[in-house]
Amino acid sequence: LSLYPHQSCLKPSVDGNGILTIKVQDEEKRATILTNKEKIREFIIKIFGTKVDIKAEVSGKTPTKKDTAAEVFDKLDEFSKKFPQKKSVSRSFVVFINRSCKKGGHTMTIREETEAIERRTLSRYATLSENSLGRRTPLEDDPIRPCFQRDRDRILHCKAFRRLKQKTQVFLSPEGDLYRTRLTHTLEVSQIARTIARALRLNEDLTEAISLAHDLGHTPFGHAGERALNQLCPGGFKHYVQSLRVVDKLEKEGRGLNLSWEVRNGIVTHTKGTWAATPEGRIVRMADQIAYVNHDIEDAVRAGVLDPDILPRDCTAVLGTTKSARITTMINSILRNSDGNVRVGTEENEAFLALRDFMYATVYVDKTAKREEQKVDKVIGELYDYYLNHIDRMSNFYVQLAYQEGRDRAVTDYISGMSDEFAIRTFEELFVPQKWHVL
Repeated sequence: LSLYPHQSCLKPSVDGNGILTIKVQDEEKRATILTNKEKIREFIIKIFGTKVDIKAEVSGKTPTKKDTAAEVFDKLDEFSKKFPQKKSVSRSFVVFINRSCKKGGHTMTIREETEAIERRTLSRYATLSENSLGRRTPLEDDPIRPCFQRDRDRILHCKAFRRLKQKTQVFLSPEGDLYRTRLTHTLEVSQIARTIARALRLNEDLTEAISLAHDLGHTPFGHAGERALNQLCPGGFKHYVQSLRVVDKLEKEGRGLNLSWEVRNGIVTHTKGTWAATPEGRIVRMADQIAYVNHDIEDAVRAGVLDPDILPRDCTAVLGTTKSARITTMINSILRNSDGNVRVGTEENEAFLALRDFMYATVYVDKTAKREEQKVDKVIGELYDYYLNHIDRMSNFYVQLAYQEGRDRAVTDYISGMSDEFAIRTFEELFVPQKWHVL
């Protein structure tokens, strides 16, 4: 409704003949409406797919906040019901709700306003904040933030998120500041996922929350550390399951972050197995793969272990020859092929899977790039055995966890939460002779 000042718009009304009448305060504002008549018509057509005639009448009434807020929604709804919609036409539009609006006899909070905007602007496939299945421990609603935005903030401020900055993505201890870490990977996943969610008019807050939390349970030393812990832990180890355990149990000294069901579901399904129950969760799973394949190519080229000219030509012909082109191609493919269910086009998906297989067959097993990984089993194994026999050397929280859930579980949680730097430093302190001085 930005085509005319909100103070000029009093009560837009429609009739059965397709005439939209806008009552204004004076002749000057009426002239403004008539001057922009064609633009307003185009705006209406874009939203509703219906041609209308525009009239402007002078009412002489001073506009009030109530006139410019509560009735905008009602009139647009009234108008949309009178005329048939084009299925391909987006009905999203920007509205500003005044906080003097009443809902159920009380003043709307900022959160309720945001939820109202979600109802009227998001796709019918989107997961609305107000329809969340809730938390394991119920909380009083926040007056400002809807539930998924609240989850996003809790994740962003937790300790496990900060540790990601010193956890390996692919290359262990690379020299240089330009290689990805687990934190920068997480941010790239979030960017790609949010771009897709916004374009499909899905819930961007939910998408971002899942993106930021999806790798919170990752081990030090990347997937090499995950494989080492998987062999040592009696019940096995999967980083996506551990990510859920971090937000449910390990954060805040055992209280967990108490996230909503939709975020938790998106976290535990982001890698393999059953897909997420929400379209936002399915977007994150796709964005994760799009991000890591493309930024791992860039890092491998920078490290000198991959010549970009040997990338499969049948893949680059479809996806593009640069990181930006490949990401854009995948995003556009998802946008073209998603209608209710989020999916990638067949041609792009086949090319992407072939490119991913190429990376697993070359870069991810390259002896030069992965040489240091041979030492990971030694570091993780020694730390595991040591703490298994010296549980008192862990922090008090993990000591209590050992008594509650067993030593193996507590030691696995403790080591998986370490950063690369902390794990190496701890290993050196425990197993590498230190210099000492005689006074």
